[in-house]
Amino acid sequence: MSVTQQIITIAVVVLGTMVTRFLPFIVFPSGKPTPKYIQYLGKVLPAAVFGLLIVYSLKNVNIFTGSHGIPELIAIAVVVLLHLWKRQMLLSIAGGTICYMLLVQLVF
Repeated sequence: MSVTQQIITIAVVVLGTMVTRFLPFIVFPSGKPTPKYIQYLGKVLPAAVFGLLIVYSLKNVNIFTGSHGIPELIAIAVVVLLHLWKRQMLLSIAGGTICYMLLVQLVF
């Protein structure tokens, strides 16, 4: 990659970052109420992302070979229990991920 191409690439990345950071404040100023459909998306998207993560994480699990999906089931249980206990999505995801990685590396 030439120096010119590197500069253009960096400029495009900076522009894209600035647009995604500043656009919500321009489109939805603090003085005006947030549109109902944006509020709706704010309520349903976290659960949809969680569902997408579950499907993506379990798509290649085969219960008939290897560890039979046991580490995955234990990690799912940890996620559910952490979420019911603390109600913090990031803690639940991180706890389940750490549990799964420890199980796969040390136990199974």
